Amino acid sequence: MRSEPAAVLLDMDGTLVDTEGLWWQAVTSVAGRPLTAVDLPFVHGRTIEDVAAYLGSPELTGPLTDAFADRIHRDLTVVRGAPELLAGLAAGAVPTALVSASPRSIVELVLPRLGHAFDLVIANEDTERGKPWPDPYLEAARRLGAAPSRCVAIEDSPAGIAAARAAGCRVLVVSPGQGLPSVHAVCAWQEDYGESLPEEA
Repeated sequence: MRSEPAAVLLDMDGTLVDTEGLWWQAVTSVAGRPLTAVDLPFVHGRTIEDVAAYLGSPELTGPLTDAFADRIHRDLTVVRGAPELLAGLAAGAVPTALVSASPRSIVELVLPRLGHAFDLVIANEDTERGKPWPDPYLEAARRLGAAPSRCVAIEDSPAGIAAARAAGCRVLVVSPGQGLPSVHAVCAWQEDYGESLPEEA
């Protein structure tokens, strides 16, 4: 059994807050066409800049950001179990970082709803390359002074999972519909378990 993680690195969209549907709506509104499953790999968990490029113009970055922010203002849902997990990590003095592909302007809209004092917040602007590159997770671990192999990353999207795995983190895959696991399960996590959480003690 590995030791307790040196830090827990948490994705935001689709992990702590159920915003993936809002992001899909925002991209659809800016694209001006219905999105399909073919678009999913280029939209889910990707940076706004990547999606703007996919839609054909870097100039769409602003409209995408505005459309997403508008929906967050109107309809933001915190994922079940997120407050309890964050409170448990704080009570156990486990360092935490928010590692998001969203720009800081979006992150700052969400942070007050989470009610947690993260030790570090990494937004899209903080690294030259965003997810699925490992840079955001490597930067979070570096700033926290933790070896990536001793960090647990909690992610929901293929791009985020790829980024965290490439950085060398233990990766716990979650989904908004299932909610987040307990702090005990997170701190006991070893990726060797595959897609199943270790059983609660």
